[in-house]
Amino acid sequence: MPCCASDNCASSAGASPRFRRVLWIALAINAGMFLAEIVAGMLAGSAALQADALDFFADAANYAISLFVLGMSLRWRAGAAWIKGVSMGLFGMWVLVTVVWHVANGSVPHAPTMGVIGTLALVANLICLFLLMAFRNGDANMRSVWICSRNDVIANVAVLLAAVGVFGTGTGWPDFIVASLMAVLALQGAAAILRDASREWRSTAGHSGVPVLK
Repeated sequence: MPCCASDNCASSAGASPRFRRVLWIALAINAGMFLAEIVAGMLAGSAALQADALDFFADAANYAISLFVLGMSLRWRAGAAWIKGVSMGLFGMWVLVTVVWHVANGSVPHAPTMGVIGTLALVANLICLFLLMAFRNGDANMRSVWICSRNDVIANVAVLLAAVGVFGTGTGWPDFIVASLMAVLALQGAAAILRDASREWRSTAGHSGVPVLK
């Protein structure tokens, strides 16, 4: 739950210089990791790495949106969180399509590359998670940032497990399974973000002159 229910209080909390600095750091980390992981994922032929790379890209875009709406009303920030929830859901569906393509083509990813890049991605997301931990109980926009980072850490651990599985079995199935689980995690996170954002959007409808959504 938010620390305070009033729109002004939530707005001042979200616009704090500390939160802004943390978002800029997280944005830089995620943008850099997207570039590194998308190249490695394509070279390694790993669906899990490519999925994780696109997750980094989505997170970078989400942090940019969060920075844009800092200091705006709770309704604006709820709207931004709703956009992030939709983007996360689209990411999850895209990953499922990618998995089907890799299964159809019988891809076998390069396990050592998966392990090295997966470890680097895990370290990067742990840094972001630590920096954002103080804001996990804020408004929908702040909670959505926390949920994204939490899911990323879980996904990175899963990628490392997939690398071990690919190395041990010599097949791509561990990679396919983990990529599918990442897609499901993204869809669940999207549902949670959309639920929070919709609740806050409805709670502010009476103050903006916009009819409450049924």
